[in-house]
Amino acid sequence: MCKAGGNGQPPSVPEQENPLSATTQHVYLDKQHPALWRALNGLGLKVREAAEAAGLDETMVELLRVRVSQLNGCAYCLDLHVREAVEAGESVQRLAVLPAWRETALFSEKERAALALAESITELPGHSVQGHEEAYAREHLSEEEFSAVSWLAIAMNAFNRVSITSHHPVTLDR
Repeated sequence: MCKAGGNGQPPSVPEQENPLSATTQHVYLDKQHPALWRALNGLGLKVREAAEAAGLDETMVELLRVRVSQLNGCAYCLDLHVREAVEAGESVQRLAVLPAWRETALFSEKERAALALAESITELPGHSVQGHEEAYAREHLSEEEFSAVSWLAIAMNAFNRVSITSHHPVTLDR
């Protein structure tokens, strides 16, 4: 999930590089309560295990993490998971059109079902729409895949909220 260096440590947040910190002091939730951050990272590891056990490949997992982060507007998680998606073999083209995935033929039925389910869990659109999206997902995903995608979206939403609330900065790579 969202991590710095993959060791479960809070992301590095240099104050001088965060333009928001010039006027506002932020509470970095992960640093303020590191035990809770470690627990969330532990959940992230269990979610990864569930995704692997369900047969979801790493590109689909990262695709879902990117989409949830797009919907939530989490710049830190987008920066991290777009990179991880590319490293896992995801194409730049599919990442570029991901916000409009419903308008393209670039995604398989299983990916479309997983994306619809992750979006529904993230946006909580109301019972009728959510029920429709869940039914569509159940047509194309096994129970194990449905559960793994659901947990992936739930956990990613939690990571997004920690990073957004903490104002984790994105720095330019050189």
